[in-house]
Amino acid sequence: MSGKWPGGIISKTAPTVTGPTDGEGGSASGIWTLDQAADYEKQGLWPKPIIPQELWMWGANNQGQLGQGDTTDVSSPVQVGALTDWSTVETLQLSTLAIKQDGTLWTWGYNTEGQLALDNTTAYSSPKQVGALTDWLKLSGNQDSAGAIKTDGTLWQWGYNPYGSVGSGDTTTYSSPIQIGALTTWSKLGFGEKSSYAIKTDGTLWAWGYNNRGQLGQGDTTNVSSPVQVGSLTDWASVDGGQLHCIAIKTDGTLWGWGFNSSGQVGDGSTTERNSPVQIGALTTWSAVSCGYRHSLATKTDGTIWAWGTNHGGELGLNNTTLYSSPVQIGALTTWSTNISAIKDYTAALTTSGAWFTWGVGSSGTLGLNNTTTYSSPVQLGSLTTWREASRGTTGPLRAGLKSP
Repeated sequence: MSGKWPGGIISKTAPTVTGPTDGEGGSASGIWTLDQAADYEKQGLWPKPIIPQELWMWGANNQGQLGQGDTTDVSSPVQVGALTDWSTVETLQLSTLAIKQDGTLWTWGYNTEGQLALDNTTAYSSPKQVGALTDWLKLSGNQDSAGAIKTDGTLWQWGYNPYGSVGSGDTTTYSSPIQIGALTTWSKLGFGEKSSYAIKTDGTLWAWGYNNRGQLGQGDTTNVSSPVQVGSLTDWASVDGGQLHCIAIKTDGTLWGWGFNSSGQVGDGSTTERNSPVQIGALTTWSAVSCGYRHSLATKTDGTIWAWGTNHGGELGLNNTTLYSSPVQIGALTTWSTNISAIKDYTAALTTSGAWFTWGVGSSGTLGLNNTTTYSSPVQLGSLTTWREASRGTTGPLRAGLKSP
């Protein structure tokens, strides 16, 4: 498996090559990430990745959100159909959204607020295509709304919108995708429970929606129904939101947090609420971040994984239920990938070898371990090492992942 890059080839065995990484310049080697491939493709420098990938799901299924054609809960992974052409997947509270490698968008599950983007409020227990377009690229979502970036860099959102989290400039709920503004420079998405975050190709960070705890980073607690810039800096690299807080990484590898902090989920060593970004420590080696309801997860460039915040169900993976208000390393492994996923009160992460580990509250079978047991330290999901992506999302008793056949 390899992909073309102007001036070289990148594959499992080819040397490292230099070129645009996430639009910022740099180098990469090995199997490219979906985010990298998406960015390269948008710039016309990378072909669409043709990587056989199956979609597997487990957990609660009362609204058909597992895509099995029924409403039966499942406590271990089951494949959604037999196709191997899935590109990315995102889970909401009780709904699922996915993009195929041909750029089509598919949704299923709970739909009372139009979060399936099918122009209705009907629940579906198997995947349904959203329109006929083939230019969908990246997905993200919160409790009952979602958004996507297309290959042309435009931003689209839909679903529940009483706090303006759809970004449409109003509080109307939408059951079909609507374009947010006219810009073609959107690059990355990261949703909170009722808030939305996005980064543009120029490195600016934008936020909108619910802001009762300062989670929009504006220095106040006023809700905003269309995107507003967080500060004036142009060096934001990644962002994700929790229930009422947000964590982000800058291009210099520093880690920042803001919002509700009663459980130390902001990570600055306090439980003080922050309505604008504060730096977490002084390190410049952070590489990826994910937010659960009231806990946060991040990896460093050395392959270690760290967690902080509430821990009532062992969701921090530290073999206890102690609350931590600053990052604490989980175990001693140095092979964690940047594919990490903190959900409401449980967590999942992939290693660079493709192994899936999960921990936290296991009710409804959300951990995929064929039981409903709660675990306070990482447990491997089976013995496979072919997992490629863990779905993200701040809420919901369900999980999804992509893996090689």
